[in-house]
Amino acid sequence: MPIRLGLSLPQAQQYDIGRDVPDVARTAERIGYESLWVYERALFPEPQTQGLYGIEGLPWPEMYRGVPHPLVTLTLAVPATERARLGTSVLVAPLHNPFQLAKALGTLDAASGGRVVAGFGTGWSLDEYAAASVTPFEERGKALDEMIDVCRAVWGPDPVSYETRHSKVASAVVAPKPARPIPILVPSNSKKAMTRLVDRLDGWMPIAMGAEQLAAQWRQVQDLAAERGRTEPIRSAVRVNARYTPKAYDGADRSAFQGSVEQIVEDLAAHVVDGLEEFFFEFQGQARDAQELKDIAAEVYEAVRAAGI
Repeated sequence: MPIRLGLSLPQAQQYDIGRDVPDVARTAERIGYESLWVYERALFPEPQTQGLYGIEGLPWPEMYRGVPHPLVTLTLAVPATERARLGTSVLVAPLHNPFQLAKALGTLDAASGGRVVAGFGTGWSLDEYAAASVTPFEERGKALDEMIDVCRAVWGPDPVSYETRHSKVASAVVAPKPARPIPILVPSNSKKAMTRLVDRLDGWMPIAMGAEQLAAQWRQVQDLAAERGRTEPIRSAVRVNARYTPKAYDGADRSAFQGSVEQIVEDLAAHVVDGLEEFFFEFQGQARDAQELKDIAAEVYEAVRAAGI
């Protein structure tokens, strides 16, 4: 059975989100993409006080300047599409008020007819936490757990009641409800995060950075699930940060998913392992405009399907 393919929606500076997001979403669904994705960057420090991902000296990419709100971006895609799932990869959950985010995601799912996929992460930017988080950076794991608890309560049956460190509902009707249980997916860059995934959540959301590495990580997830007695399947959505070039990249330093359409398809084939059900492409940062993004997306999709992947 072919893998599912998804596409990231335009959020970089070169796009007009009000015009280009619905256009790209509509076109991507027509091409055959089964999911559409957004990411979150709350701000762009200038001057930068911390390297990308917390790595000293690693600059933030220019596409992180002025990133629109992820849920507003997904909302623009709802009336332009009918079938494509609408995912976040990822929402930095601790930057949000838990109740408000739970209600926003529930409303979006109801409006889209049950198409939302909630990808949550803990984030890494100290500047974003200083500006927006309701909890200290050091407590981001606890904040994510609280977010999960609140979402599950708010999305569940009325009357809703719960009490966490930062939020309390004694007994209330909270609507609209999601059209169906919203799946929650997370990355797993530590044993603690992997345990949270296996014990509490619906799926795994890694980044494809090498075929052997991805396969090894997937085995770790499966082994831990077996060890902890999980019986339900673990969903997956693998992010592919592609660097498309019109001609084949022949440098010795070529990284995975860097190069021509043919090279990207070859890399995808190498990354597909049993149990990983979906891969979604990030092309929007390098495309000049929405038309080029749509052209690249169409060419890659057709090549992947022609290769039988």
